Amino acid sequence: MHEHSHHHGHDHGHHHGHSHGHHEGHGHFDWRRYKYVWWGLLALVFLLRTFLTVRETEFVLMTRFGRPVYTITDAGLHAKWFFDSATYFDRRLRVYNPRPSEFLTRDKKNLVIESYVLWRIREPEIFVRTVGDATAAEMRLHDIVWSGLAAALGNHELEQIISANPQQVRAPQMLDQLSQATDSAALKQYGIEVVDVRIKRLNLPEQNKQSVFARMRAERERIARQYRAEGEGQALSIRADADRQKEEILSAAYKEAEKIKGEGDAESTRIYSGAYGRNPRFYKLLRTLESYKKIFDDKTTAILSSDSELLRVLMRGENAQ
Repeated sequence: MHEHSHHHGHDHGHHHGHSHGHHEGHGHFDWRRYKYVWWGLLALVFLLRTFLTVRETEFVLMTRFGRPVYTITDAGLHAKWFFDSATYFDRRLRVYNPRPSEFLTRDKKNLVIESYVLWRIREPEIFVRTVGDATAAEMRLHDIVWSGLAAALGNHELEQIISANPQQVRAPQMLDQLSQATDSAALKQYGIEVVDVRIKRLNLPEQNKQSVFARMRAERERIARQYRAEGEGQALSIRADADRQKEEILSAAYKEAEKIKGEGDAESTRIYSGAYGRNPRFYKLLRTLESYKKIFDDKTTAILSSDSELLRVLMRGENAQ
């Protein structure tokens, strides 16, 4: 009985000691392992907070406890204090399309204009302090562009915006001035660079379209009449010149013809004179026959008396003495 009790007590003590040792060793191992993990995480966070990468298409505004400190514009890997925060901005051009708006020209004509604005962030510190993000920036741009367009169009008449005559159109110069004024105002107030402001679509309210179209038709008809008048004037000049050349040609031809005719008559008279000198009776007979040939044709009927000289010539072939 004594031996059994002793053995039981020994087993109990051994079991108790084993359990205590196992529990103590397990707790010491866990603490050491988690300690290294935490140190590794802290080191990683420190590295991530110390270095940053900047792309070509962006720049970074560094803030310290919410206050802007400096701006990084060069692409690449950069170091910073781990307690500084980085805010990234896209430095590329953006296109803003304001909603169509109606404007009034100097001659009290309404225009519905749809424009677009090319812009980008130029001064990040001013941009963050005044607007903060792209949506708010475009709202500010809308106000600046709208007021600029209203002022510019109010100083120009409709024919300087829409005209059949290119020399009268002043819209490109107007938009160049508007772009410069908008850029100056946006850069100063919001740190935004406005590269260009252009009109994408220009329309007329329905009540104005017919009057504008009628004026454009009248303008084109006036130009057409001017072209026709110039053409008729040129045609008259060409016809007058042709008539003058015709008269000169006819005059020269008539003069040449009269000269040739005179020479022919002189030659004829000389030949006739020579023929008359050789045989006067034969010459007289030929001249008489020629005159009768001119007087009579195949439809002429002549009634001659028996003592007619013509009958004697026709019957006997001789002329009177």
